[in-house]
Amino acid sequence: MDMPVIVEIKDGSADANLINEIYDYFVYVDETFSVFKENSEISRINRREVDIKDYSDDMKTIFRLAEETKNQTDGYFDIAKPDGIYDPSGIVKGWAIWQAARILMKKNITNFYVEAGGDIQVGQSDSGEPWKIGIRNPFNVNENVKILKLRNEGIATSGSYIRGQHIYDPHQPKKTFDDIVSITVIGPNVYEADRFATAAFAMGREGIEFIEKQKGLEGYAIDRDGIATMTSNFDKYTHI
Repeated sequence: MDMPVIVEIKDGSADANLINEIYDYFVYVDETFSVFKENSEISRINRREVDIKDYSDDMKTIFRLAEETKNQTDGYFDIAKPDGIYDPSGIVKGWAIWQAARILMKKNITNFYVEAGGDIQVGQSDSGEPWKIGIRNPFNVNENVKILKLRNEGIATSGSYIRGQHIYDPHQPKKTFDDIVSITVIGPNVYEADRFATAAFAMGREGIEFIEKQKGLEGYAIDRDGIATMTSNFDKYTHI
């Protein structure tokens, strides 16, 4: 899906084969769900070449999770675009990172970092040391506005400052987002963080209030004037 993937494993039992297994998994995800690949399963679905009963198990899972997320966000998350095309990238990325992390955990790897396109899942060391993660300044991508410490959690950011207006409001498809420029969400895993970050960004200024109400999630939003608003318990992740 034209985004970098970074895998770091701090464990003496890890080897190149394990890293390759994770990368092979991301290649599979890309070849299945990328709307930019002509022969991907989702592209064939969009051309109506695949009947719903013949969807792969993973595709059925993503459609089910997308519908669940749509219901949980009052319709602010929807993989069905106004032109009838399905684009599941807003949920696939976090889900795929989480599945890759689970591959590592099943092999008893606990200290790891898996990132795709800026969304991240981390583990923790045997001593409980956290991973330090930065929130990028949307007005100067060479600096961070916050440094966070995470253990066995996921973090995802939705915004317009790198990829432009790539998120849309299903209730107002032609709306442009000019009130907030980014929202970062921390969750129990990157799948939860990613899907709700996408929906919250589509809500505009009300998105951070939505995150505040979600159990197990914390958020940090930056508006067009550079003013940040955070949820009530976000500070527990602050390193400095």
